Amino acid sequence: MTPKLMECVPNISEGRDMSVVRAVADAVRGVTGVVLMDCSSDADHNRSVVSFMGEPPAVERAAVLLAGRAAELIDLTKHTGVHPRMGAADVIPFIPIRGMEMSECAEASRRAARRIFSLHAVPVYLYAHSASAPRRVNLADIRRGGFEGMAEKVRLPGWEPDFGVAPHPTAGVTAVGARAPLIAFNVNLGTPDLSAAKAIAKAIRESSGGLPRVKALGLMLESRAAAQVSVNLTDWRVTPPRAVFDAVAAQAARLGVKAVSSEIVGLAPAGALPDGDAIHIRLEGFDFKRQILESYM
Repeated sequence: MTPKLMECVPNISEGRDMSVVRAVADAVRGVTGVVLMDCSSDADHNRSVVSFMGEPPAVERAAVLLAGRAAELIDLTKHTGVHPRMGAADVIPFIPIRGMEMSECAEASRRAARRIFSLHAVPVYLYAHSASAPRRVNLADIRRGGFEGMAEKVRLPGWEPDFGVAPHPTAGVTAVGARAPLIAFNVNLGTPDLSAAKAIAKAIRESSGGLPRVKALGLMLESRAAAQVSVNLTDWRVTPPRAVFDAVAAQAARLGVKAVSSEIVGLAPAGALPDGDAIHIRLEGFDFKRQILESYM
């Protein structure tokens, strides 16, 4: 029988202090049955994406350990960064890779969420395919208000966490759920005009009538003195990176600016980057040996 494989891609709210990022990633490295595939950090976002895969019970254990280490080492009362966040371990998705149904990942996410609260006192919202209510399916709806607004939000009718009550004083709250694979894809603009990035993000995202299966935000990268369109492709087969890059470039041209480069954060399936696409989308820093998902299967 082919072994089951599950992926987990936690996003933690630290992308500047590499000693903290390494310590959180080490919580995963120490779990038998799990392979740590990638750890990508961004100082402007002040966020890191940790990608690991393995046998489902081992992946569950690693996710709980990672959440605890993040809560121990990351203090959101001192955190700054351009990416929205509400928790030290901000979001922990479980993803079926081989031999697993989405329902199995949802069950794994619920077990992990319960343990994260019971062991580390960090309240948890269940989201995506694990959501306990329709309003909790979309991560952005849960995270709206951020860490600073979460103490008030959890008291609103219908917004109490699935596990726990008040936010952890320094680690906030965490979203845990099951979802399909997505690609975190950013397009960097040749302008420091944040309003241009926000306008482009609004034009291309699905919720505004743009590209299907696309979520997008406009952010400012101080390190580049440039604006960025930060994108999640929730189904790359429907809208691949090349289609997003072309749409951003077209909208940028209308505003008199250019799409100068792109980046993929974490891993991507091989099919998302056919021959020639990396050059076309001006992809920066992508390691085809390390960042292709199938390399680890």
